[in-house]
Amino acid sequence: MTATPGATPTIVLVGHGMVGQRFLEALAERGLTATHRVVVLCEEPRPAYDRVQLTSYFSGKTPEELSLTDMGFIEDHGIELHLGDPAETVDREARKVTARSGLVVGYDILVLATGSYPFVPPVPGKDATGCFVYRTIEDLLAIEEYARAKATRGAVVGGGLLGLEAAGALKGLGLETHIVEFAPRLMPVQVDEGGGAALLRTIAGMGLTVHTGVGTQEIVSDDSGAVTGMKLSDGSALDTDMVVFSAGVRPRDQLARDCGLTVGERGGIAVDEQCRTVCDPHVFAIGECALAVDGRVYGLVAPGYEQAETVAAAIAADEADQVTFTGADLSTKLKLLGVDVASFGDAHGTTEGCLDVVYADSRAGLYKKLVVGRDGTLLGGVLVGDAEAYGTLRALTGSVPPVSPESLVLPAGADSGVQLGPSALPDDAIICSCHNVSKGTIRGAVTEHRCTTVPEVKKCTKAGTGCGSCVKVLGQLVTAELEASGVEVDKGLCGCFAQTREELYEIVLALRITSYRELLDGHGRDGARGGDGCEVCKPAVGSIIASLAPSIGASGYVLDGEQAALQDTNDHFLANLQRNGSYSVVPRIPGGEIAPEKLIVIGEIARDFGLYTKITGGQRIDMFGARVEQLPLIWTRLVDAGFESGHAYGKSLRTVKSCVGSTWCRYGVQDSVRMAIDLELRYRGLRSPHKLKSAVSGCQRECAEAQSKDFGVIATANGWNLYVGGNGGATPRHADLLAQDLSDAELVRLIDRFLMFYIRTADRLERTSAWLERIPGGLEHVRDVVVHDSLGICDELEKLMRAHVAHYRDEWSETVTDPEKLARFVSFVNAPDTPDPVVSFVPERDQIKPDLPLLNIGLRPADDALEGSAQR
Repeated sequence: MTATPGATPTIVLVGHGMVGQRFLEALAERGLTATHRVVVLCEEPRPAYDRVQLTSYFSGKTPEELSLTDMGFIEDHGIELHLGDPAETVDREARKVTARSGLVVGYDILVLATGSYPFVPPVPGKDATGCFVYRTIEDLLAIEEYARAKATRGAVVGGGLLGLEAAGALKGLGLETHIVEFAPRLMPVQVDEGGGAALLRTIAGMGLTVHTGVGTQEIVSDDSGAVTGMKLSDGSALDTDMVVFSAGVRPRDQLARDCGLTVGERGGIAVDEQCRTVCDPHVFAIGECALAVDGRVYGLVAPGYEQAETVAAAIAADEADQVTFTGADLSTKLKLLGVDVASFGDAHGTTEGCLDVVYADSRAGLYKKLVVGRDGTLLGGVLVGDAEAYGTLRALTGSVPPVSPESLVLPAGADSGVQLGPSALPDDAIICSCHNVSKGTIRGAVTEHRCTTVPEVKKCTKAGTGCGSCVKVLGQLVTAELEASGVEVDKGLCGCFAQTREELYEIVLALRITSYRELLDGHGRDGARGGDGCEVCKPAVGSIIASLAPSIGASGYVLDGEQAALQDTNDHFLANLQRNGSYSVVPRIPGGEIAPEKLIVIGEIARDFGLYTKITGGQRIDMFGARVEQLPLIWTRLVDAGFESGHAYGKSLRTVKSCVGSTWCRYGVQDSVRMAIDLELRYRGLRSPHKLKSAVSGCQRECAEAQSKDFGVIATANGWNLYVGGNGGATPRHADLLAQDLSDAELVRLIDRFLMFYIRTADRLERTSAWLERIPGGLEHVRDVVVHDSLGICDELEKLMRAHVAHYRDEWSETVTDPEKLARFVSFVNAPDTPDPVVSFVPERDQIKPDLPLLNIGLRPADDALEGSAQR
């Protein structure tokens, strides 16, 4: 069919990705779906999904959860969506599109949103069995299937955004993973040399092997045509079972070429400021297939959304909404392999006369660079390892910040200058670049449209519904605006309790409440009383009661009575749940010191039960692969040998790491091993809002890495320096110096106070690093309370800690001697002698590994069972 004069005008959209879906929404917002017939031709077998979050499929998200398409929206607006039926030809003269199925659709307006295709270097062997690209959900499904069946090693060609995501996917599948990048650094487009170096160190520390500055010369295969290796341009070779090409993308413009539309020299459909093709006023192009007037093809979602809205405005011919697209902000914030990476503005410092302000901590994997003009204008920057300030910094780009550039990059507590927050931004600062939403619009949603929650503001403004990098800033602005308007902000723990965790702690302590039921019925919200509670408050209250057990007369055993029903998945079996349904066993090894006899016991147990063993970064020995019914048998032998629970499963103290100290090291000035053992034995089993890690270094050389711990101790010639609030992992933070040159007694007293003050005032699942930055007054307030007793509560804090130390009991020692407690350790209650058939293993490097690498165990939201164990 062709367009008929007088008939309902037809808009044909070719492609239904993220940008295509945003275009449909923009049409609906302007009422164009009511006045036009809208037809969508989509190549993929599924409607638009979140390609930005594609890798989250490998961490448990389903394709349905990644979907961006509400089929109710499609039906309500009468949109004709044809899945798996791409456009094959366009007849511009007759204004009609022919789809693969033979469907012919006439159009008045044609919008091409065909996206891009993965670039595969023209190397010999690129079509071998085991070679993949990384672009769609179908690509991921194919990679997953092949990795499960035939691969133990994988290589990713390309170290850009998608390349690192692909590497993370292969690593998550249990493969030995290599990254091959032709440029001299990872992510060469987004980060500079310093940022690339920090990223490389962090990724290499995760066990991935990175090859930069080399290209792929050939893919080697065996007689069956399956991949067996790669030859690189430097003459080296890699053994690999599969190859994922992620070396960039190219505009998908073949449909446009075939129908005679103008394309750029390097690809992309040439468009004007309204995204209308330069040679046909009836055809538009948006997203990764479009070549904008500034000569760029934009590969980010935010510019694509802006183009989609530009075309909708042009179709509506809205004189009051004259939207043009002449270029876009290339700022981006991502989390790649668990590492925060962000760049904004002139990240590479190309502006003439600009200056750099750089903060780098190679040990912590931190790199922050701001590019500043000579007049003080913030021009851009790069953040690696800690992108917390991205939203604020990006919004300030192009202006002179009200504080010094140094205070914008230094970690909290390292500078006396004022730390800048979102509230200091001007109203015209763009908070959500995906949907071009300003701070003023967000404030208006609260003050004019009466939005009181982040979800309500999202719905009202679309802020935070794109890539999601602005959600934290969005929440801060909503809270600040509500408070400024005199509106009481609900800071309750959850829907069951109007009180914060800190307030519930005080209630439990003051009233000596020993059960969740008593607390809920006496202090829960109306409607929650008499109910069963929720997944948020049950483990949080369970932790509070466990922390205060000796002082309030409660049982200190977390699986006694009602307490058992409150615990996270890990605590249910006093072990860390692993990805295939098996469990890990982690005995405590205080200070990393262990006698040969105990080493032999661990070795014998691992051998007898066929467990995988690994030395951790926290100076312990993890044993993986135990079935639930084996846990009591294993722990009986461990307890008989003098071991106790290492609490790798609990929100409690994990380890106190140490160097060898003055006993062995010629640089040591204090006995760090003795102190580490004393501290670990003192604080073992201490339940807290989140896990706790510690370390003691015997001198300033800091071999135990104490400054990356929740509380860390470094020896001096005069005693001990105490650092607090450090954090490694995905969001590293350097610890702050709380006090120095302490005696043994002074050190222990201050740690007692610090830990109990943290447990008393932190939010649920809040690490000390986040708590220290959130609590009003920050480090100085904590120092006033803990060191100078400004609140007069230190006697009480010390008393609470003494009660914990005096009443500590090892959970596994109690468990293995109680038949009633042992009864819970079965896979099937109705068949206690039947092992779980899902728990199975395959050999790897003389040990075992799970043979179900992507089995998604149903964890409670509060669990961190799958969190990296590098510092357990």
